[in-house]
Amino acid sequence: MARDQFQTLTEPMYFILLALGKIRNGAEITSWVSQITNRRINLAPGTLYALLAQFLENDLIKRVETNKKGKYYTITDEGKKLLEEEVQRLRLLIDNYEKYFDK
Repeated sequence: MARDQFQTLTEPMYFILLALGKIRNGAEITSWVSQITNRRINLAPGTLYALLAQFLENDLIKRVETNKKGKYYTITDEGKKLLEEEVQRLRLLIDNYEKYFDK
């Protein structure tokens, strides 16, 4: 199941799923991720398309269209659920830091 394979998401995984809250093609995903991370994360084509293939295989995203500008994808309900679980995991990490780390 996808849950086991994607126990924690890498930043590229997280931002690709986040980008697919809106229908986008590969170039649009790459551009959007670079923009919102202030160019901290620049997705190489090999990384992007390998992750898209894994996400498709695990029904976390789906292809919605193909045309001259490429293949377009969107996140599925299962992908949204995984993304929400990751956000909760990250919030717990921050909460633990704020509670237990001596500042």
